[in-house]
Amino acid sequence: MMKAYKSEQGRMVRMGAFWTLALLFLYGCMALNQTLLSFVDSLKSDMGRIPILGWHLTGAFAISTAAFVVGFVLLFRWHQTPKVADLLIDTESELQKVTWAKMPEVINSSFVVIGFVLFLMVFLAGSDIVLSKIFTYILSGGAS
Repeated sequence: MMKAYKSEQGRMVRMGAFWTLALLFLYGCMALNQTLLSFVDSLKSDMGRIPILGWHLTGAFAISTAAFVVGFVLLFRWHQTPKVADLLIDTESELQKVTWAKMPEVINSSFVVIGFVLFLMVFLAGSDIVLSKIFTYILSGGAS
């Protein structure tokens, strides 16, 4: 069986990274299933239904499921390589050293950012209107 490298260290970051990549890979396999159903007519034939789930078993579904299972196993093995695992362990230890902002600081900073974005929005919209009027006047030869 596959044994986890330094299994008790960096558990949260490793788990988060693994499941994020696994869900991304699942999405890719779902897109592969739809693409195969769209472009390969021979993979559309229904071979029955999967009990309990009620999903149609097609060639496209079998291929995309096999790709997901193989990818899942390879992702787990890659995730347990010493180089990757040590990187994630070090990441978690560095994140524990961070001094996180308190909620009032976060709220005040958010208001500052929102205010600055609104100021830039008004400034850029005004600049766009003024410059479009100037260039329309220049390009039309002074005629309004």
